[in-house]
Amino acid sequence: MPELPEVETIARTLREGRGAPALLGRRIEDVRVLWPREVHGLAVDAFVAAVNGAYVAQVGRVGKYLIVELQRGAVRRPMLIHLRMSGRLDVLSAADAFTKHARVVWLLDGGLALRFDDARKFGRVYLPEHIDDVVGHIGPDALQIGADEFLQRLRDRRGVLKSLLLDQHFIAGVGNIYADESLFRAGLHPLRAAHTVAENDARALFDAVRAVLFEGIEANGASFDWVYPGGNFQNNFRVYGRTDQSCVQCGRPIQRIVVAQRSTHFCAVCQR
Repeated sequence: MPELPEVETIARTLREGRGAPALLGRRIEDVRVLWPREVHGLAVDAFVAAVNGAYVAQVGRVGKYLIVELQRGAVRRPMLIHLRMSGRLDVLSAADAFTKHARVVWLLDGGLALRFDDARKFGRVYLPEHIDDVVGHIGPDALQIGADEFLQRLRDRRGVLKSLLLDQHFIAGVGNIYADESLFRAGLHPLRAAHTVAENDARALFDAVRAVLFEGIEANGASFDWVYPGGNFQNNFRVYGRTDQSCVQCGRPIQRIVVAQRSTHFCAVCQR
């Protein structure tokens, strides 16, 4: 599943183009909903009517959600997209948009289209009145939360660190890859109970989360397969996916366990 760096990279690409046409400023001339369940909380006809004729005024992100701000006249309305496991968004020629796994296609001016490609059909598109109607339940964005709030939220929890970092109610945007990498940078074991972490170690974790996420963004995220191509952060992994390989710090083998039903990679020597 794309995590914060991958979603941020997609948002920047949609805003700026980066080798493809930019979405920002485009007019939506029509919408084709090819898999109705992809649109959540609104009938397809109502969704199409609300979106048609709108301009893309801004593209942003909160947590793992993309936010496309639409404007018609003086009225702005957020459209949120969650990619889930296999979602991809591309701006391309309208003639090339209707592929096998295209679920929603926004036809744009200039002969272009925004295609939501989603092989596993888990992705969702929302058109709420207010952003908080969709994301009000999640925690602070992992790059927006301050150190003091992070420490306080950590003190109030009783779970283990790996599970906590994956909990989008705690902080939003961190997933499996960046949780493992953050815990290694901070020298903290994934099964360490959150309430036992001393303040200096908690600050180290806060700094590690931010550093890893910023490095991930700088590398355009991490790529593994066709779902999210173009990223390079996988070349910088220190623990994730490196089971039985030598730790980059101490040389001992990286171990793998399962925490919160997710593969978890760590060094038993360097992480306490």
